Amino acid sequence: MTAQNPVEKFPYFEECKDLPVNELEDCFYKNLYSSLYENYKHPQQLPLNAGEKVTLRFEVNREGRFIPIRFDAVYAELTTAVKNSFEKLPVIAAPTYNGNPTYMQFVLRVPVPMTPDGSFQVFNGKEQENSVVKKSSNALDSIAFAKANEEYPQIISNQYNGQQLKSNGLIALSNQRYHRYEAAMNRIGNNAHTAVKPYTFSYVDQYFDLEAERSSLMKDESTWLGKKWWNEHFFELAGDDYWFVIDPGVDLQIGKDSGDDINTFNNTRLVNVSGGIGKQITFGASIQESQGRFAGYFNREIESRAPDGGNPGIVPGRGIAEDGGDTIYDYPVATGYINYKPSKYFDLQLGHGQHFIGDGYRSLVLSDNSQPFPYAKVNAKFWKLDYTVLYTSLRDVRSEVTADDSFRTKFMVHHYLSWNATEKLNIGLFESVLWQDDNQRGFDFNYLNPIIFYQAIELQTGSRGGNALIGATAKYKFTDRITGYAQLVLDEFSGASVVNGDGSYQNKSAYQLGLKWQNAFKVKDLMLQAEYNRVRPYTYSHNTVVLNYANSNQALAHPWGGANFYETTFIGRYTKDRWYGNAQFTLGERGLDINDGIDNAFYGGDIYRNEDDRIADNGNELGQGNRVTFMYAQLEAGYLINPASQLRIYGQIIYRDFDPHFEIGNVQEQNTTWLNIGLRTDIMNWSFDR
Repeated sequence: MTAQNPVEKFPYFEECKDLPVNELEDCFYKNLYSSLYENYKHPQQLPLNAGEKVTLRFEVNREGRFIPIRFDAVYAELTTAVKNSFEKLPVIAAPTYNGNPTYMQFVLRVPVPMTPDGSFQVFNGKEQENSVVKKSSNALDSIAFAKANEEYPQIISNQYNGQQLKSNGLIALSNQRYHRYEAAMNRIGNNAHTAVKPYTFSYVDQYFDLEAERSSLMKDESTWLGKKWWNEHFFELAGDDYWFVIDPGVDLQIGKDSGDDINTFNNTRLVNVSGGIGKQITFGASIQESQGRFAGYFNREIESRAPDGGNPGIVPGRGIAEDGGDTIYDYPVATGYINYKPSKYFDLQLGHGQHFIGDGYRSLVLSDNSQPFPYAKVNAKFWKLDYTVLYTSLRDVRSEVTADDSFRTKFMVHHYLSWNATEKLNIGLFESVLWQDDNQRGFDFNYLNPIIFYQAIELQTGSRGGNALIGATAKYKFTDRITGYAQLVLDEFSGASVVNGDGSYQNKSAYQLGLKWQNAFKVKDLMLQAEYNRVRPYTYSHNTVVLNYANSNQALAHPWGGANFYETTFIGRYTKDRWYGNAQFTLGERGLDINDGIDNAFYGGDIYRNEDDRIADNGNELGQGNRVTFMYAQLEAGYLINPASQLRIYGQIIYRDFDPHFEIGNVQEQNTTWLNIGLRTDIMNWSFDR
């Protein structure tokens, strides 16, 4: 351990409680050694002059308990002897940071056999036994040169011990992982803000003990291959003030769509990298190369979003796909970020990735339905507030707006303010504005101000020069286990029309209501969820199509393509050790355009149409146009092979029924049963329920 800084306080035994803070460290080590010695029994089969050392890696947690992480010695008998003594250590006063209980990790070397007057070798990131510089035999060597000769051997790089779990690195968006974190974060009295995702490891670790979870999932493996397959990152490197991990990964799927009689598959190879330098800088990146053929309805969805330039389609949530022949899509994905934390209140981040705002399964504000995009993010957490500003660059890839073989650029800035009004109630306010790169406008610095009301700016820049959305979110903790949540989005709003009930197209709004029951029926890690989403016609669209709420032919909010629908979803998720299972049932209605050559009006569902082509100014109702009844059910069960890399094996069955009122063109009645098995590194969500 390094020396304490002014805001840290060492854990201490009862014998040390009256000492000054600067003497607690020495007293802690002295009493720890004495306590271990009292219960230490040297293995009879080893001589008393063995002269060996046992390396102890452990943690003192927020409750003052000693948590073993890893013990190493040449002889297994020595490891067992020290471990037996370690397990008898008492509960002590917990370490603190800024006066609040925290955890502290240690790496110590214990010479054995232990003696009454013995002591530890405290490992502080530098090899103490190499600290004495050897004298140079060459008289021409200066002291500086001799010291420099020792620099390389003293570089420490093999001390990785889960540093990622305490870092400001991002936790990949994964529905299966996040529901467990939220169970801890949503307890009454916590000051956690759960809407803005992805989370960082350090933020989650304030409420959910990630190190304890890792320790509980460890398998007792002694071989290099066993450790790497079951427990560890493939490549781990760490020193005094840095860490770095690399994981190769896959998303291999093989299945059968019985409805369209298609043999499906996905073949993704990927590399995932994360690291940290000091306490302020963290970074991460992933590169994926994929080929896939999916169920018939999903293939048609891909091709319906084809970009300009001849490529056959866009894989939702992934990106533009090249033609691999025989209905095979070849699609690469690249994400990355660098995060700088100048103080405990602020995070500054640059990256290319996905975001999600909300507490539900869906988000009507911003979701990971769209492919990754470039962004700059500023986040501030203080008092009972969490404030996020997101600056992004998006694309419109339709042939109508492509110029000089380049896709049209548009920009979006998003503000989200979260306030924990009481220990149970959270209220959020948001606003978004999109504008296109017209008249060589580029990034409009009118929107750079992180604290401003965008509707006023939109008026100054021209109402058709931007598209602003506003709204609110809410969350209420009924109990430690039951949480209700809601979202309201206003694209346009006419109070008079709402009062009159005339169905004006100007009432472009959406709302969400949901309920989560964590540890349902007192079953640990069982989560049950019910959610209702309703989006009025023409919401998220614009009379300048480029300014719709979308990116690269994918909606930025709900995956059903935009608006004019309602949806009810029930979800269950369960985790037991490394096993997991989830179930989903969705029922809804949506209204599509008819487009039969006679009726080509815009009914409000396809946000890539101009709202000036609307069917009517008034009398608009949900599901108008070609009304489709939609049902979706999914069961999945799997096993987490490696908690570090998130590699898992799973089986999945999907049933989907799509029943339109009119069968026209590609809009046909479809009944799909899709069976899938796979091996997947879980770093991105798949959204097949569309």
